[in-house]
Amino acid sequence: MSPADFRRYALFYLGYYGALGAYTPYIGRWVVANGHGGYVVGAMLALWYGGRIVAPPTWARMSARSPHPGHWLVAGCVLSLLGFSAFAGFNTGVMLFVTMAWFGIFFNAVMPQFEAMTLSALGQRNHDYGRIRMWGSIGFLVVAGSYGWLLDRLGNDAFVWLTLPWLLLTVAASWLHRGDHPIPAAAAGAVPRPALWRRAGARRLLLVAMLMQLGFGPFYVFFTLHLQANGHDGFAVGVLWVVGVLCEILMFWRAPRLVQRFGAQRLMTACLVATAVRWTMVALLGDSFAWMALAQTGHALSFAAFHAGCMRRMAELFPERRDMAAAQGMLYGFSGGIGGVAGAAIAAVAWQHGGGHLAFLLGAAIAVISLLVHVVPARVLRTQTAA
Repeated sequence: MSPADFRRYALFYLGYYGALGAYTPYIGRWVVANGHGGYVVGAMLALWYGGRIVAPPTWARMSARSPHPGHWLVAGCVLSLLGFSAFAGFNTGVMLFVTMAWFGIFFNAVMPQFEAMTLSALGQRNHDYGRIRMWGSIGFLVVAGSYGWLLDRLGNDAFVWLTLPWLLLTVAASWLHRGDHPIPAAAAGAVPRPALWRRAGARRLLLVAMLMQLGFGPFYVFFTLHLQANGHDGFAVGVLWVVGVLCEILMFWRAPRLVQRFGAQRLMTACLVATAVRWTMVALLGDSFAWMALAQTGHALSFAAFHAGCMRRMAELFPERRDMAAAQGMLYGFSGGIGGVAGAAIAAVAWQHGGGHLAFLLGAAIAVISLLVHVVPARVLRTQTAA
């Protein structure tokens, strides 16, 4: 990959995750500020993650069959921008959920396609993925770290208008990829999705990734509200998000060497252990800024290293370039989609009944289950199931 290509790919990640840096930490705050409770927050995030179930596989098939996949990328980004713009007019009632569904479908559709494009462009140098994806973390850091302070001063109504420029950047970055070539043989020779599902190791990876996302439900839906409930102001919330994303960036930079040295399997094991410890700390020590800062350093393993490990496992399980789009769509839909919807729903129920304490302890328990699925040999699991 040439330096110019590196910049093209990095710019898209910067814009996309910059928009996500506004959405993920602060959508719950915006919804609550408009008079809604925890169940509505959970429903909004469930619709968001529901888009990951429906959109990625459908979008992957259509874009893979097109001689101009870059045009699909541009279209998805434009439709995402239009969908999010509608939040400026709809913040209550049924249209709030319709707008959320629209935005969730198209914004979630484009990333698996782009991940496949990135891995295809990297070829045998897929271990360098983290150094491109790192720019997404930089975008997330800039936004998540500053928007809490900005919303304290400008008011929660500014949330939509502060997010739109990042979506515009995503559209501009996608335009640079409008002429990208399709992945070879994607239209005619791609392996059917059931065959990808049956590939040795694929189902276990998907289940582990789904459970990990399930355990992240309380974090993505209620972390900001949990911190506010424990007395932290907008500036402190922003700083804590920055701590997590800074550690994420550093890990993405180091991830290629760690993956090569330890392998994806062992690295993912360490990530799952760290995640269980992290959610336990958040549940029990939420009123301490210092402990929350320490817990946020765990994002390096919980998110960045785990994601890099998943990408390496995907490259190992699906080495054929023609299968990448379908396989990425399957991972995105199964883990981020099913895991995200279930995680948001479970987190909402836990939040209503026990606040952040119960929600994050539940997240820790799910991380432990994911760890067991990851490390227990398949033959043992089959024996236990048969018994």
